[in-house]
Amino acid sequence: MKTMLKDVMLAALALVLVAAPAAAEDVKAGDLVVSQAWSRATPGGAKVAGGYLTIENKGTAADKLVSVSADIAGKAEVHEMAMDNGVMKMRHLDQGLAIEPGKTVKLAPGGYHLMLQELKGPFKQGDKVPVTLQFEKAGKVTVSLDVQGVGAQAPGDGGQMMKKMHDHSGMKM
Repeated sequence: MKTMLKDVMLAALALVLVAAPAAAEDVKAGDLVVSQAWSRATPGGAKVAGGYLTIENKGTAADKLVSVSADIAGKAEVHEMAMDNGVMKMRHLDQGLAIEPGKTVKLAPGGYHLMLQELKGPFKQGDKVPVTLQFEKAGKVTVSLDVQGVGAQAPGDGGQMMKKMHDHSGMKM
């Protein structure tokens, strides 16, 4: 019985690994390493999407993400979401986003993120959406956002985390 259970568990693990989308490639730009670049699928007709990624500064000098561009968007900006007197507010970081030496900055839902506006087409789960990041010192670097499911909360989630939360709350999706 133990052997059969072990075989079933290994088979399930193999299926999960095969079904999981390929992770975004790490991209180096000078002393910076950009990893875990992703976005969410957009519902039909959506004109905005968020982009998320991690930037690690392995150098000894600060750098700054000064701008972003994407062919699929008419406008792209670096934004921050933060609580202000109990109200969640979003603002464009017109001075850029500092990446201090030896530090890692995570762009994630509810915090710093790329805001892609005036979309020219939908983001579909499984797509790879190229965006160009402009750094003050490291220059331009192009990364691909791996598009996850509509409700994804992290790379590789594919929307499953939101589904699990709904399943456990008793709500129907």
